[in-house]
Amino acid sequence: MRPQSAFAATVLLCCPAVFAAGIARAETPVERGQYLAQFGGCNDCHTPGYFFGKTTPETYLSGSDVGFQMPQGTFVGPNLTPDKTGLADWSEAQIVTALQTGVRPDGRVLAPIMPWHAFAKLTKEDAAAIAAFLKSLKPVENKVPGSLGPGEKPTFPVLTIIFPEGTSPK
Repeated sequence: MRPQSAFAATVLLCCPAVFAAGIARAETPVERGQYLAQFGGCNDCHTPGYFFGKTTPETYLSGSDVGFQMPQGTFVGPNLTPDKTGLADWSEAQIVTALQTGVRPDGRVLAPIMPWHAFAKLTKEDAAAIAAFLKSLKPVENKVPGSLGPGEKPTFPVLTIIFPEGTSPK
């Protein structure tokens, strides 16, 4: 047998084992949730420094330092880590409910800038994976400013959404 043929035979015999090893290492819910949170852009609105191009791994998803100013008020992306200033008191089921219905555990509706309508299309398994990922994060203490009503002046940087004169948000 030529050396090339012997190599090819060895590869063919070993491939099922290689493929089976890859399949056996199935993605965990936390890994899936991390992937979905990254793909969903959670970092963009929930990590300090993002809008200034200066994020750090230590503050990942711990709440923004920039608000979104709209006719309905000014909203800051909250801390999503399991710290007392974030999601510490939320269960995974409550996170799933907020992602899929836009309703927080206290009954309030999420800010209009939060794209929960898109997250509502996630399967229950994928929403649960995001919740598991968020609860797995290292808690980071970072109390972000609360929502401000229309006309209240923020004391922090904001991105402003301006509607053309004579129109209003739906």
